Amino acid sequence: MPAPSSDTSDDPILTTREAARLLGIAVSTAQQWIENGLLPAWKTPGGHRRVRLSAVSALLRERAGLAPLASLQAGGGPAVLPHDEAERQAALDATGLVDSGAEAVFDRLTWLATQVTDSPIAMLTLVDEQRQWFKSRVGIGFSETPRELAFCSHTILRDEPMMVADARLDLRFRDNPMVTGAPHIRFYAGVPLVDADGYRLGALCVMDREPRRLRERELRALGELADIAAEEIRRRRPAAS
Repeated sequence: MPAPSSDTSDDPILTTREAARLLGIAVSTAQQWIENGLLPAWKTPGGHRRVRLSAVSALLRERAGLAPLASLQAGGGPAVLPHDEAERQAALDATGLVDSGAEAVFDRLTWLATQVTDSPIAMLTLVDEQRQWFKSRVGIGFSETPRELAFCSHTILRDEPMMVADARLDLRFRDNPMVTGAPHIRFYAGVPLVDADGYRLGALCVMDREPRRLRERELRALGELADIAAEEIRRRRPAAS
């Protein structure tokens, strides 16, 4: 397969190891899938295999027996996208935050989220068209996942916080590679990040590798931090002319 365009803003390029982690398989298995043509890839001039995030997403959906994301956007299949997805995506694009550099204001909020909820993992996520990208993260090494894997894709469908006490017992997540494999997520709690026009752009969330629930004061504290993050995001959107 020839190397694609170098424009990766909407469809990032992954290493074989990164693709394997998202698929929940061994690197050797990913290499075999590439050789067999199951996972489309190409070689760099240095001989390293590279994979598009969209190819990983498509394979995940195929393995889960789900319709391609494109058909969902066209109205077919399960209702997994917000009804105002096009407008929501435009609002997210207007912030200019996706793929931007680290910022202390957001890093402080994710760190505080781990402290007030006693959670080892916290992320400030932005749910883009094909992926969930982390503007800030604590306790996790990678910076994005396919949208199909994102717990926060469910959070942005609601106005109130979402909590999953044990992902292994939840039909939506029990077969998720992030649950069945590393980082072995069991618990999730997320609060949507809402912009000035009411669009839910992502979430501030915490995760744990053990089943649990947040106490009322912990969930309120997470909500307050999410409100601060949302206020900061609102400042990034240009004022209407």
